Amino acid sequence: AEFERPVLLFSGGKDSVCLLRLAEKAFRPADLPFPLLNIDTGHNFPELDEFRDRRAGELGAKLIVRTVEDAIERGVAVPKPGEVSRNRLQIPTLLDALEEFEFDCAIGGARRDEEKSRAKERFFSFRDDFGQWDPKAQRPEIWNIFNAKINPGESMRVFPLSNWTELDVWQYIGRENLELPNIYFSHQREVVRRGGQWLPLCELNPLREGEESAVLNVRVRTIGDIISTGCIESGIRDVAGIIREIAVARVT
Repeated sequence: AEFERPVLLFSGGKDSVCLLRLAEKAFRPADLPFPLLNIDTGHNFPELDEFRDRRAGELGAKLIVRTVEDAIERGVAVPKPGEVSRNRLQIPTLLDALEEFEFDCAIGGARRDEEKSRAKERFFSFRDDFGQWDPKAQRPEIWNIFNAKINPGESMRVFPLSNWTELDVWQYIGRENLELPNIYFSHQREVVRRGGQWLPLCELNPLREGEESAVLNVRVRTIGDIISTGCIESGIRDVAGIIREIAVARVT
């Protein structure tokens, strides 16, 4: 309510699905008062793109998609020589989209337990007028009191799921009976063993000389580029099974 032009970052992944559900609970039966924004790397799982588009359509929500490919063509995102993954290139593409639509608040599904850089994030994470994050410029957060004041050109990234763990996410998905892209559950896929993990074979990720493919029952635990997202062998086909697996896991 303190922002003029908020937007919800929606990839179709499990965290953003939970985030979208929280938004539904907050505003339904009215329409969502903000659009959904997705940064498409061009290396997405097809199942993820299909789910993203369909879910936005079911909610009647405005979905804005900006692509890394377009950002590269315009010189907004510049790949390094030999760089294959486009995960890094999402950042300038996102900043460009936020500037294009003058969004002053981007609501995301990042969690502190995902990686150490996110562990330092506040719930309300301040960005300067260049879209940059400075740990020293972050505001104190006392209990549930947040300082959302910004000057023109500045913005906030807001992370409602900051303190959720991977187990929290899956328990919420189970409790709310939320639909997810089917790649989170066991399915047959042609994969190749590379770098100590099973990688999906596709047009963007073909077999290399000397490699052999295999068709296995796999699922993904987290989703990134299709060329770098490792699959795990699994026969789990439901949320309850994943919750049992995570409950005894020692690595998030």
